[in-house]
Amino acid sequence: MHWRYKTIAYLSIMATFLGCTEKTKESAIHLITLDPGHFHAALVQKSMYPDVDARVHVYAPEGPDVKLHLEKIGGYNKRAENPTHWNEVVYTGTHYFEKMLADKTGNVVVLAGNNEKKADYIQRSVEAGFNVLSDKPMIINAKDFDRLKSSFATADQKNVLLYDIMTERFEISTALQREFSKIESAFGTLEKGTPDNPAVTKESVHHFYKYVSGSVLTRPAWFMDVNQQGEGIVDVTTHLVDLVQWECFPEQVIDYQKDIKLTSARRWTTDMTRSQFKTITKQADFPAYLKNAITRDSVLKIYSNGEINYQLKGVHAKVSVTWAYKAPEGGGDTHYSIMRGTKANLVIRQGAEQKFVPTLYIEPRDTTASYATALQTALQTVQQTYPGIELKKISTGWEVVIPKKYQEGHEAHFGRVTENYLKYLKEGKLPAWEVPNMISKYYTTTQALELAKKSK
Repeated sequence: MHWRYKTIAYLSIMATFLGCTEKTKESAIHLITLDPGHFHAALVQKSMYPDVDARVHVYAPEGPDVKLHLEKIGGYNKRAENPTHWNEVVYTGTHYFEKMLADKTGNVVVLAGNNEKKADYIQRSVEAGFNVLSDKPMIINAKDFDRLKSSFATADQKNVLLYDIMTERFEISTALQREFSKIESAFGTLEKGTPDNPAVTKESVHHFYKYVSGSVLTRPAWFMDVNQQGEGIVDVTTHLVDLVQWECFPEQVIDYQKDIKLTSARRWTTDMTRSQFKTITKQADFPAYLKNAITRDSVLKIYSNGEINYQLKGVHAKVSVTWAYKAPEGGGDTHYSIMRGTKANLVIRQGAEQKFVPTLYIEPRDTTASYATALQTALQTVQQTYPGIELKKISTGWEVVIPKKYQEGHEAHFGRVTENYLKYLKEGKLPAWEVPNMISKYYTTTQALELAKKSK
């Protein structure tokens, strides 16, 4: 058995360390990156943070995943504008996880990788007294739900914080949809809806071929294996279910045993050719673990798409995710969302008409002059939190005009989530509603998968 501790020369680790000695002594937060297999692990480190040590210990199996992760960190360190100065100390070996637990070289474990391993990584890290900041999804099947619940209970006993990375809360059009929905004079009250006409709908379109930090993303082959990555209905829909809870019932506790009722769920596949697979993975052929998902004509069928219809506290909601191979020219991942209120609908569109930029519209059901006056007053309330937001009258109502300073982009949102988490660490606790709502979120997604598998 061969164990190795190694430093990565191209990250200028020693120079960084010597330049940050005093900071290292004073820093309260020491990050550990465990088995980084997803580019989200690197995006957590796209920025530096006060009180976070520049030295980050990485524990991972030898292979392309950790290599790609370190290359991204190296790119952030070397960039011309606002470079980072992370000092990555890397350990690879067969028992990398046990080594991490024993070494205790940090106090926050960052997880973003193979989702099949997440439940075990989370449980054992929390039991060992580590805080955990985990990419979504924390779990990908119903059999791990009780294990996740137990991990949250253990985190409470150990006085550590277990939290998932919900970047979409920081997307500005979504944040403003939530703000306007809280103002009764502008939105009214949330409709209850029906299964055929939900009060809330959120649809997300993603792409396997995409650019991250300016380069075409190389995805690990296991990303296309639903046993390791998870099906679409338990992956990206985690964000959508989270947003339904966060927007419809802000800062309210949701009890999964009382407040959630699944109506229906379905799943379907995206087809990927061998050449497409090779383009995004840099592997010549499909690995053996994908053979059961390959048809006779050498097309990989991936259960990356899913839809959930359910009730949350009596409100009918629908969330769906679709994966295509590549976005149209000039496009990217897109989001559609509607919240139906008694006075107006709040709608986010992100199509060609919006130049693929998420845009919020207020479409009134009340077309009187008094409503227009009330909406302007509501705008003043929103402007207190988001100065510079304006309204533009259009034929269907109003477009919310969002200054460019708020349009940070998806990659920047990882820094925002991390900053929020660091604030919670400093306070020593999460908001009271976060843990029960995380539990409710993963109950919804994993039970929906069970239901979809039973449905024709």
